[in-house]
Formats: sequence, C-alpha cells, structure tokens
Amino acid sequence: MTPTRFTGTLTTWHDDRGFGFLQADQGGNPVFVHIKAFLPGSGRPQLNLAYTFEVETGAKGKRAINVAPVRAARVAQATGPSRQRPSAAPWGTATLLVIPVFLVLYAVVAVLWRPPLWVAGAYLGLSLLTFIVYAMDKSAARAQGWRTAESTLHLLALVGGWPGALLAQQWLRHKSRKQEFRAVFWATVLLNVAGLVLLCSPWARRFLSL
Repeated sequence: MTPTRFTGTLTTWHDDRGFGFLQADQGGNPVFVHIKAFLPGSGRPQLNLAYTFEVETGAKGKRAINVAPVRAARVAQATGPSRQRPSAAPWGTATLLVIPVFLVLYAVVAVLWRPPLWVAGAYLGLSLLTFIVYAMDKSAARAQGWRTAESTLHLLALVGGWPGALLAQQWLRHKSRKQEFRAVFWATVLLNVAGLVLLCSPWARRFLSL
C-alpha cells in the first residue's frame, strides 16, 4: 500500500537544534520533523515553504518522514514578483546604521581621550575572527556537522567582534532570523560599546591609577 503523502508548511524551525514542525494543509496538530527526515536535495529547511511529507507514528507520537519541498512552490517563490529570499538578509535601519555610528563614536573617543592603537586593531582582528567562526558554523549547519555554541558567538561579539558578526549575519544569512539570538546579540553590542567608552574615559584612567 502506497503511503499517504501530505502537503503542508514549515511553520517552526530551530536551525541550531535541527528540528521543527510542519502544519498540514488538511489541518490538525503540527507534525514534528527532524533534519534527517528531509530527502537528499531538499536543501536547508526554510520557514513558510511548502513541503510534501509522509507521517509515521512512533513511541513519541507522530513525526514527518521523507520530506521534500513542493517544486511548484519553490519556483513561484524564486520567480514571483515578491521574492522573499534575496542573496543577503535585508538591512534594517538599526543594522544599517550601527557600524557607521560606531565608527563616528570611536573617532570622537580617539580625538578626546586617545585610546591605545591596539584597541582599533583588536576590533578589526576580532571582527575578522568572528566572521570566520560564523562562516564555519554556517557550513557546519548545512553539512549537519559540529556546531559552534551560541554562547561562544555571543562572547566573541561581546569582546569586540560584533561588527564581524553583524556582517556575517547579513551577508551569510546566518543567525539573522532567530529572535532570541538577535536580542542577546544586540545586548552584547550595547555592553561592548558602553564598556569601550567607559574604559577609555579619563574617569576610568583615574580609577586605575589609584
């Protein structure tokens, strides 16, 4: 007997953990789907994309198997007038302005308080390192390999690599949609910039000289 195939939409996806849920067009409860359930050639799972799938019942309940994208939906998404997946993530206002604003702020701090030159070098080096780590994590996600912990990505951003992280999020489309991650990331940016201003200020130098 040929298994029944359903059509539905991927409504939830946790890329860092490799699972999500499909909502069948016929209705009912969302069906659990693991990254290993996608057939070869399906590409990376994409939210709000239509998929066909079979359902099997196991000890933990129903789960989707033999998952594949609906080809017609993929073509419509790629060629339609309102294509939703450009080559890079869209730049929001804050994302677009934060690096130029930081460069202006750093220039003001440099003129007023003359921080050591190694501070600028540290930002450049850490940004490059962070960009590379993001790229490696993106590659690992595609290959279902070992992933970099989100806490490591946040630590790199906190110590000064956040410009590189921001560029990687936009250009590589990595960690650019997960709201929880983005919220913590912006908190690390604010903490880093505040720490830079504080540590370069004359008040900090007076405190350290005591």
